[in-house]
Amino acid sequence: MTPHPTALFRGLFVTGTDTEIGKTRISAALVMAYAKGGARVAAVKPVAAGMEDIGGEHINEDVHALRAVASVSLTAQEVGPFQFEAACSPHIAAALEGRPIRREAVLAAVESVAARTDLLIVEGVGGFRVPFGGDWDSADLARDLGLPVVLVVGLRLGCINHALLTAEAIRARGLRLCGWVANTVDPQQPYVAENLDALAHGLGSAPCLGLVPRLPVPTPEAIYPYLNVPALHAILDNR
Repeated sequence: MTPHPTALFRGLFVTGTDTEIGKTRISAALVMAYAKGGARVAAVKPVAAGMEDIGGEHINEDVHALRAVASVSLTAQEVGPFQFEAACSPHIAAALEGRPIRREAVLAAVESVAARTDLLIVEGVGGFRVPFGGDWDSADLARDLGLPVVLVVGLRLGCINHALLTAEAIRARGLRLCGWVANTVDPQQPYVAENLDALAHGLGSAPCLGLVPRLPVPTPEAIYPYLNVPALHAILDNR
């Protein structure tokens, strides 16, 4: 088995079974869960595609949401060092702007924020293997950082296959899948309990860190009660 890479700092890497399955909302709730004990906690999304005007600022929506929950003061550029205008795959958005996503620059930006926190949540983009251009992707970023990985599973048809394939890819890179959060994407999905049983069996030793229902207003405060906070703290205690 490939040994776990050494983490560059204390934190978690949040990935998902697909795009638009709630990674940012779960990441923001994780910041809240860890910050409640008084720790300096923040989240970054190093690569983000799609920008809009929010509160007088031109910014990626996810970057805006993560910046709002940090317990340290961060600029939009610090939370999202590589934000692109077009809402498409990052390697395409980067090519459109002639601004390559450079590996060293991404890692330096993340480490700079980590140095100001006790714990940093790093959110990936899309699913686990999203191309950044050249010969590297979001899975390579996770491997470079060496952090324990939290998998957000969007509960909808196909989620079991997507989750097990993602878990395989995570472990193949020597990374520790430290837990998963089931986030309800399709509130009409049948056989939810059976799906959860299959996920728990297939994901093995990685514990379920929360089952989040479809919420009318999915703020961090609304999501927090559905997280398994003791299990979240145990992850870091056993790292």
